[in-house]
Amino acid sequence: MTTTAQLPTATVHRSHVDGQVLTPGTRGYDTARSVWNAMIDHRPKLIVRCASVGDVVTAVRAAREHDLEIGVRCGGHNIAGHAVPHGGLMIDLTMMGRVTVDPVARRARVQGGAMLGALDRAAQDFGLATTAGNVSHTGVGGLTLGGGMGWLARQHGLACDNVVACTVVTANGDVVRACADEHPDLFWGVRGGGGNFGIVVEFEFRLHPVGTRALIAELTFTLDRAAAALRGWRELAEEAARPATMTAGVSGGDVTLGYVWAGDPQAGRAMLPALRSIGAASGEAVRELSYLELQTGDDDTEGHAYRRYWKGHYLPGLSDGAIGALVDRDPADATLPNVSLQAYGGAIADIDDDATAFSHRRTRFEYVAAAGWSDPGQDGLRMGAARREAAKLEPFAAGAYVNALSDEGASGVRRAYSEAKRARLTAVKDAYDPDNVFHLNHNIVPARH
Repeated sequence: MTTTAQLPTATVHRSHVDGQVLTPGTRGYDTARSVWNAMIDHRPKLIVRCASVGDVVTAVRAAREHDLEIGVRCGGHNIAGHAVPHGGLMIDLTMMGRVTVDPVARRARVQGGAMLGALDRAAQDFGLATTAGNVSHTGVGGLTLGGGMGWLARQHGLACDNVVACTVVTANGDVVRACADEHPDLFWGVRGGGGNFGIVVEFEFRLHPVGTRALIAELTFTLDRAAAALRGWRELAEEAARPATMTAGVSGGDVTLGYVWAGDPQAGRAMLPALRSIGAASGEAVRELSYLELQTGDDDTEGHAYRRYWKGHYLPGLSDGAIGALVDRDPADATLPNVSLQAYGGAIADIDDDATAFSHRRTRFEYVAAAGWSDPGQDGLRMGAARREAAKLEPFAAGAYVNALSDEGASGVRRAYSEAKRARLTAVKDAYDPDNVFHLNHNIVPARH
């Protein structure tokens, strides 16, 4: 491997990497710098599309030698655009997307640039899966490092809870294995602490025999009937079996309440009478589908064509006051964001809160107010509406999911982690990245900064 001492000034020579080196004006540069949120229009000085762990090491060392800010791209779904350092060096992992499944050991080895869809497809060949997010073009790395909520979480824990080991390139360009017995402090930190401590170039996941089928059940209510139905849905969430993840959505003048059942659809249908008892719905949809169809069902809605903004909360419960705030909206206001609720509990809460960096395991619901639009002239209106909508739920909130943070900065990090966890995360940061090389994230600041 070529060391950074041999690299041309402020760049990485193409002959020194197995992948690609892109600069402004070269073919593929604009595609590589484009991410999920169309509001992000940053221009890196250099993009290294890594094809090997050696490429990642070379890129990190070059960036440090030449004082270039580092961004790390996998799926590019971070809404703040942290993957794209303006004037810096983007480390693009997407060429490193291999997934290898051992169906006997029920393990998957996943390169750091893989998308969730690749992991799902490879594991489903054997009727296996691990917890993954709900949009298949999301990167495995970004989702997992922040925690990783998905339809299997109430049965098998978050994505980060299913990580057995990972290989990390540190801020010094060292390659280390982190697991329960090796670098256990780093292993603790990467499971919920985001990309603060290094670049994960490979994950090893635990897989579960979940079958290949699923069921979605949804009832639609008008706003005037939604509050009573939400109270019934809240009670149903308290007693729901673990294969069921209760879901709620508010869009325009409609409120949709239901559940996703990850497993045998016939078993999932047993919940239908209880769901129907929450109120007189204006519409009903019950659909059996494959697990892969479930995992790709939102791909188009959550595609790359839109400008994006969101705000999120963790809700320790769903009080009548919170329900009132949810349904307090003008259905004629087209600038309002869509609002969603997803139930936690089950296996997520089984794990001790100190076991990983991920926090707020006892939360009951995740709330997100998310807006997507095309006209740049509406940026202010859409962002302001999302902030106001989320502010209505703030009195009922306690904490936030780090993957749902947007532009909150240090205040968001304080919401995502308790003071004790922030202290422990800072200690891990001090050990592996004391110069804060990896700071384009929801940043854990080293003690000396």
